[in-house]
Amino acid sequence: MGRGNGKKHEPRIQEHHAQRGQDQMRMTFACGVAFAALMLPGAAFAQSTGSTEADTVGSGDIVVTGAREPGVGGVDIPATAKNKQVLNQTFISHQTPGQTINDIINQLPGVSFQNNDPFGSAGGTLTIRGFDGSRISQTFDGIPLNDTGNYAIYSNQQLDPELIEQVNVNLGSTDPDSPTASASGSTVNYRTLIPTDQFGARMVGSIGDYSFFRVFGLVNTGVFTPWGTKAWFSGSSATNDVVFNNFGKINKQQYNAKIYQPIGSGKDFISVSGHYNQNRNNFFGSAPLRNDNNVYTTTVATGANAAAPTLITGDVRTAGTGSTNRFPRSRDELPYSVGRCQIDVPQAGGVDAPATTNAPGASNNGAICGSSFDERYNPSNTANIRINSRFSLSDKLTLFVDPSYQYTKANGGGTVTGREQGRTVGANTYYGFFQSVSNSNGYYFGRDLNGDGDTLDTVTLLAPSQTITNRYGVIASLRYEFSDTQSIRVGYTLDYGRHKQTGELGFLQANGKPFDVFPVNDGILAINGGVVEKRNRFSKAILNQGFAQYIGNFFDSKLRVEASVTGKWFKRDLTNYCFSTSAGGNVDCLASASQNAAYAAANPYVVGGTTAAPTITGFAAPQNRVYKYDRILPAGGLTYEVTDAFSIFGNYSKGIQVPGTDNLYQAFYYPQNTTPANPRPETTDNFDAGIRYTTSRVTASLGPWYTRFQNRLASAYDIDTQQTIYRNLGRVDKYGIDGSISYRPIRELLFYAYGSYLKSEIKTNVEIGRCPQTLTAANTTNNCTVAGAPILAQTAGKRESGAPVYTFGGRVQATLGPLELGVQAKRTGRRYLNDQNLPQFACAGPNGNLNLVNNVCPTVNNVPATYTGQRGIQYQTYGAYAPGYTTVDFDARLALDWVGIGGNNKTYLQLNVVNAFNKFYVGGFTGGQTVNVNNSIPFVQIGSPRAFILSVNTAF
Repeated sequence: MGRGNGKKHEPRIQEHHAQRGQDQMRMTFACGVAFAALMLPGAAFAQSTGSTEADTVGSGDIVVTGAREPGVGGVDIPATAKNKQVLNQTFISHQTPGQTINDIINQLPGVSFQNNDPFGSAGGTLTIRGFDGSRISQTFDGIPLNDTGNYAIYSNQQLDPELIEQVNVNLGSTDPDSPTASASGSTVNYRTLIPTDQFGARMVGSIGDYSFFRVFGLVNTGVFTPWGTKAWFSGSSATNDVVFNNFGKINKQQYNAKIYQPIGSGKDFISVSGHYNQNRNNFFGSAPLRNDNNVYTTTVATGANAAAPTLITGDVRTAGTGSTNRFPRSRDELPYSVGRCQIDVPQAGGVDAPATTNAPGASNNGAICGSSFDERYNPSNTANIRINSRFSLSDKLTLFVDPSYQYTKANGGGTVTGREQGRTVGANTYYGFFQSVSNSNGYYFGRDLNGDGDTLDTVTLLAPSQTITNRYGVIASLRYEFSDTQSIRVGYTLDYGRHKQTGELGFLQANGKPFDVFPVNDGILAINGGVVEKRNRFSKAILNQGFAQYIGNFFDSKLRVEASVTGKWFKRDLTNYCFSTSAGGNVDCLASASQNAAYAAANPYVVGGTTAAPTITGFAAPQNRVYKYDRILPAGGLTYEVTDAFSIFGNYSKGIQVPGTDNLYQAFYYPQNTTPANPRPETTDNFDAGIRYTTSRVTASLGPWYTRFQNRLASAYDIDTQQTIYRNLGRVDKYGIDGSISYRPIRELLFYAYGSYLKSEIKTNVEIGRCPQTLTAANTTNNCTVAGAPILAQTAGKRESGAPVYTFGGRVQATLGPLELGVQAKRTGRRYLNDQNLPQFACAGPNGNLNLVNNVCPTVNNVPATYTGQRGIQYQTYGAYAPGYTTVDFDARLALDWVGIGGNNKTYLQLNVVNAFNKFYVGGFTGGQTVNVNNSIPFVQIGSPRAFILSVNTAF
């Protein structure tokens, strides 16, 4: 579930694809996965129960047991019209225990993931074919995990990898019943284990660098009723120190359960599953991506005909996560330090500077305490209940129903300065949050906050962005089989999310840590009894979806044809209880709605300009708006089996991503009948083709792809203001090629290699602003000589930012008696930082950063001689792209059967070495920056360091 989304959903029976060859279907698991008694390995390659079974129509029923390995070495390439890549437990189990599944799929073509730490509990950044996480549909047993508000994926909230039977990645399309508003392209689907018929248990314990400690336990009940009921229960706990500083902690616990009831003697069943995940993490490792060595200022140079200013070299920048720091140059500059608190005793009757308080009436700390990025918390509680079911209504008609419920409570953010006074406008005094004043000093309470008896002070308070989501869903479908080779499926999908986004404040302890990481539990009140908060909005994100799908197999099932049409009806019912004060998303939130009328009168909302380009003065009052987006999405494809081993495939699908709630709430600043108030949805046309080769020893795939974006939305997040700026890039073309091969020449040796190339091209220059309606000597620049003219970024012909140009990698695995050794490596190509593919610059003035004028630094070359403002000096802060990097991982597993411990390789020691050569690199960032001259330097993660993890696994 994410910051604002329910996160997780349920599994279904794993039916399996037709045998590619007799030997392949009988291949045994690799040495390390000998606890097959605890799990049923599956080869289902879809999301919901209905989609899973649809993949097998016309291919016959294959009974799967622990004696055969789907694919080669845990890597499978299913014979579907879509370009899918699959990893199962054979592969997953060799990765670091507890690792997020999003890091594990980094070993697939087209996928790029930058993990924030070596262990998987601290988040990361995912792209597939250049689609960022908000455009990738991630499902858990068929249930959508993307945030209902901004569609983000939260990799630290994923299922324990020991419970994942298999994960499949659709590189460029979704299934027709996929309940997503965000998948312009790729999907990631993983499915949980089915309970075993026999009683069994498994325990995994791990220790590692950075005080990593994890335990995982799984119990299978076996069949425990006369009706065949069986279940499993699991729990895990993982803790570690953050990897880049001397302060933060990571703490994760997770609980899962699944009960499975077969119905009759066939394939019918009902399954009920539950999941709960809790994270208590500090932020860390997000540093400003700049490598300039000093803070720069300039001499004063104002007035007409002023000479160019002189650059003044100031303090040396050091590595760290503060806004005045720079990005580390190597691991030698790590870890960085987090400042400790400075105690400050409140003075009654005096004006105390910003300070943190551990409770009203108690002592205070200096302003630094609790305010650094690394002292912030990113807590989350996520849970879901999932039901999957299959009912045979006749020998030809089958019903599938998968309902679900998800809950999320999560936040992220830092500290702010609270003021004990009220804000006076005219004759009235107001209380609440006023971003039109300042993002950091806009919290007005009108009461004593630090307990010194006066209302003269400013106090540091905890102020994260809070989200609580309740999400309900159902995927239902009815399949009719005309014959063994022909079927049609129709169905309905509902995704209904209730999404409350608030910004309550909380007190801090003397050491800067919060009393409660969830201020929403008891937000601080103003003098008038209202809650002071930086946002207050309630959203309903509703998707009603219908679909029809045809699958036909012809010419002795050599040709398989798939065609579908999906109708999506989206509704966004949005209520903003705050005033919208700018097009960039700024808001003023009054603590009491009783003051809204007076505040609106003091800031009258006046609209000018045109419908296409309105001009606004004043503030838009709190309001409700309803947005609707409807779209019919066709899809179709085929596979043709040229020989038993060789096949070709092709697929077309249309995708859509409707604007997220952040984008829509920003539009509240404009009247609803104007163009800026109605963001358009992204749409994609996705084309895939390729060849596959599959035998008992080899599985390989190679194919080109092409995606055409319309209304490609770019977004850039500012970590300090916690605001996201959106821009429409118009049409963007993306194309590339993906390939992989897994080869086992002998049973004891495995080779796996993969690679991808990506090219994207923005077709037009993007508007990033407009010249002033009235030009004066103080605001005329060389790029703005016509009043109201658009200001364009030179993006035409450039690549999208944030996505690697290429990736390639592979794995070698060898078995030497009881010892199994593996090495895997991946090269990730350069990633551009902005959509103009230009170096990053900042603008210096006498007091540090100089405000841009018309989106340019007002240097002597950028303004006319008559310009009366301060001239600046533009200087480079970083290059055009983050360089490519290569990481290498090692793993070794020693089964203990030879010393009489355990049996059937179920008890073993496993060593994982992540980033074995400790490669230093720029970690995750999402791109979306359009401008390259920007005083708001982008913050990016530092690449995850080397870590050793030793685990002991035992099972019976």
